[in-house]
Amino acid sequence: KSMLFLGFLLAFLGLALPGIQGKKIPRCEMVKILRRNGFEGFQGTTVADWMCLVKHESDYNTKAYNNNGPSRDYGIFQINSKYWCNDGKTAGAKNACHISCSKLQDDNIEDDIRCAKKIAREAHGLSPWYGWKDHCRGRNLSSYVRGC
Repeated sequence: KSMLFLGFLLAFLGLALPGIQGKKIPRCEMVKILRRNGFEGFQGTTVADWMCLVKHESDYNTKAYNNNGPSRDYGIFQINSKYWCNDGKTAGAKNACHISCSKLQDDNIEDDIRCAKKIAREAHGLSPWYGWKDHCRGRNLSSYVRGC
């Protein structure tokens, strides 16, 4: 009996864990997605800027999550619950992208892209993202798109 239970438990964990980890989008696939969605030249940025941002914010993981205390960041672009999405937990949230934060953690990143572009449009660039400010701004980012 205990071996049967252990077998079911292992099978369940094997099915459950990939969903928890999220989809890690391969680097060149992410470059193609960004190019296809008009990120090159958007608000004075390059695809390399966005690739560096995504690398340092979420490591290309669609289910990335970070708790900042009073607010949280969600998804591949790490979009914040205080201003941009609704997680039902953040006091005084604005929800400027009119989206549930949980939608930013599924493998369909079309809504993430719309919201990230709205953020960049309103900020006239990528300054809202600390990952970009701390690791990408003013640096040679060609390695993020090389070979793609």
